[in-house]
Amino acid sequence: MDSAAISSPPDAAQIARFSQTLERLWPLEGREGTAKLGLAVSGGPDSLALLLLAATAMPGEIAVASVNHGLRPEAAGEVALVQRACEALDVPFTPLSVDVKGGNLQARAREARYAALATWLRDERMGALATAHHADDQAETLLMRLARGSGLSGLAGVRAAHQFEPDDGGEPFTLLRPLLDWRKTELEDIVRASGLAPARDPSNKENRFDRVRVREHLAAHDWLDPQALAASAQHLAEAWRAIEWYAQIDWEEMVSREDNSLTVRYNANAPRIIQIETVRRIVSELGGVVSRAEAGRAADRLWRGKNASLGGVLAVPTVERIARVGVDMRVWRFSPEPPRRPH
Repeated sequence: MDSAAISSPPDAAQIARFSQTLERLWPLEGREGTAKLGLAVSGGPDSLALLLLAATAMPGEIAVASVNHGLRPEAAGEVALVQRACEALDVPFTPLSVDVKGGNLQARAREARYAALATWLRDERMGALATAHHADDQAETLLMRLARGSGLSGLAGVRAAHQFEPDDGGEPFTLLRPLLDWRKTELEDIVRASGLAPARDPSNKENRFDRVRVREHLAAHDWLDPQALAASAQHLAEAWRAIEWYAQIDWEEMVSREDNSLTVRYNANAPRIIQIETVRRIVSELGGVVSRAEAGRAADRLWRGKNASLGGVLAVPTVERIARVGVDMRVWRFSPEPPRRPH
């Protein structure tokens, strides 16, 4: 493939739309020096559209990595496809290979992919990573999580911008999703106009996967508008940011260390959803790890005046007079659980 293979780049309106979103998510004034934007490009139509938009909007300011998970014989050819597209666009390219462990293959592949990308970002001193998640992806995610009874954090869907922490404990990085207000059909049109032939992952047609079944359901019911569902996920994300803001205030104003001890004191007077976030943070502060569901069950026990044990931490509730405000308040004390005695 040479430069002539890109027959038609994205038009001015498409570039302006992409640039405005990227500036909102990753303001120029906040970027570190001349750090480039890293793109994760698989070779599918969505990520090729991201490459075409970014290469046109930000010439010389991007680099691309493509991950071979080693799960399909076509994978090496898809990485080569991305490399040829990058050569045509004069974009630096890095191929990455990962070993995917057994178990839930989709989940393990995701973990391995992001771990490899995090290392690439660090080694190349990239400023952020962009992926090609779009409005249809967001709608599918929202419906899947509704079906599972997810809480507000899950219903907020995939975030347009946030600090991503790899599951392997690697260095966190800024993850951007500048295409969340684009429909998949719009992205496919960009790739079609360019003359590039995208790769097609056959697993996207296998309805043994939840996401594929949800996708088929959306396609069969035109009254379910993916753009509207994606907008709802964005509204929920804004609500979740408000919860995080309130939880930070709760932490700063209601949590303290008892004098010269490992005990953490929490004046628990916030709504339950805030209590859950604060309890999780306290347990983490004391060296434990606890899910939101576990923290919620512990908060319910403590609210009823019963002790709770979670993540290697013992929580004991009392009701005490708070001198500075002159009212009685629930006070929960958290401390590392003592070692269990052998029988």
